[in-house]
Amino acid sequence: MAARFDATVRTPKDAFQCKRIADIHPESWNNPEPTGRYQLVIVGAGPAGLAAAEEAAALGARVALIERHLIGGTCLNTGCVPSKTLIRTASVYAQMRDATRYGAQVPGDVRVDFAAVMKRVRRIRSHVTATASVRRLAASGVDVYFGNVRFNGADRLCVNDQQLYFDKALIATGARPNIPAIAGLKEAGFLTNATVFDLTELPPRLLVIGGGPLGCELAQAFQRLGSRVTIVQDLPLFLAREERDAAQILSDAFAREGIEVRLNTTVTGVRMEDGCRLVDLVSADYHSTIKVDAILTGVGRRPNVQGLDLEAAGVDYDGAAGIAVDDRLRTSNPRIYAAGDVCLDDMYTDIAAESARIVVRNALLGGRECLSKLVIPWCTYTDPEIAHVGMYVREANRRHIPVKTFTIPMHESDRAITDSEERGFVKIHIRDGSDRILGATIVSRHAGDMINEITLAMVADIGLRTLARVIHAYPTKTEAIRQAAIAYNRTRLTPRILARLHGWLTR
Repeated sequence: MAARFDATVRTPKDAFQCKRIADIHPESWNNPEPTGRYQLVIVGAGPAGLAAAEEAAALGARVALIERHLIGGTCLNTGCVPSKTLIRTASVYAQMRDATRYGAQVPGDVRVDFAAVMKRVRRIRSHVTATASVRRLAASGVDVYFGNVRFNGADRLCVNDQQLYFDKALIATGARPNIPAIAGLKEAGFLTNATVFDLTELPPRLLVIGGGPLGCELAQAFQRLGSRVTIVQDLPLFLAREERDAAQILSDAFAREGIEVRLNTTVTGVRMEDGCRLVDLVSADYHSTIKVDAILTGVGRRPNVQGLDLEAAGVDYDGAAGIAVDDRLRTSNPRIYAAGDVCLDDMYTDIAAESARIVVRNALLGGRECLSKLVIPWCTYTDPEIAHVGMYVREANRRHIPVKTFTIPMHESDRAITDSEERGFVKIHIRDGSDRILGATIVSRHAGDMINEITLAMVADIGLRTLARVIHAYPTKTEAIRQAAIAYNRTRLTPRILARLHGWLTR
């Protein structure tokens, strides 16, 4: 009889964890004594807060950075860094099992050492913390405080019992997992991104609630590590933001790997029975119950606005939408700005960091930079990855912008063929009648790297005519971008131009 899965999550107190805490919230740390007025006070030391602190300190400003918990925020501690580490190891196991696809032999006994997998996650996470250590920040000229923050005026706040005054302030408190209101869920226990990376035992059966990027990434990773994974999504599709053909390719990949996806399905209740979690589901009028060992919720995030006494600072906010900001990221208090997940719809690390840099330039240097001018790429790190930048066709249609799309299937890429990774495509949208790029979607392994070329082209206002002239190293998957650009150039050969060329060539 198999041993019962222990769903209790306990953070391992090993050398890696000790080093991480020593870097980003050392027990011996003493807050500095505030003297005078800070030019910029930053509340929250996640990606946005760190980016703002480093940029402002480099300008020579007097900066205070305040963190309640751990420097690095979600990305470093419970998001991007640990999740991509886990995904990489899961990918290795998947490739071993699929070795015949590459003309190799499957190893005789592919067994997952989950404890070793998670030890690697902790090791890499502790290594990366060195870039965000409190002592490194202090050495760069940033005054670092730990504690709870409450505003008590338009230009002041308290950190524990210390009063800080500021010319300008930035709120970058991020967001936390959104916990669905499901009867019995709290009593039965569940995982979020804040706790899942502290697991030391693999759950044999895992239910993932939510079909967004987080849910899809971790569902595939845990399936590859040996869990039997079910995704439940109350919408008729997952990755609802992405183009349907992109999501369908991922759906097919999930089916091949054995992940069960239940769409248009709602979790109505959870209860414990004989050490297992019984989850009640309803789809239309069909009721069913599944038995799982662990539940991971991945249904979005909520901004961290509670407990800050924002009313005392005259800052308007909403518990669900976060802090209200204008296009320059100013709040209703002209002294106070916000950046990152606490105020933005797009909750990505790169956007958080760049929005914070905009705040520094606007708040300290009198800039007039606007968030809406950013060209923002993002990627879901499944296999294959789904990366996007700019507009979708549906968005262009809503704005009455004429669109023409050029699509290159990955099975037309020599490198994708040699790598046996022919599923996916490069799809580039341009404004019809010009070569101006409006947006793009790439579905492929390493799509997150590939999308950067198109992002650069959009930022530099480089159109497809120029991209068609860019020589790529052969063979690489990014050649598919040039193939799309060449396809555009061929559409410029109108019958009239072709007739003139024919006459020139046959004279």
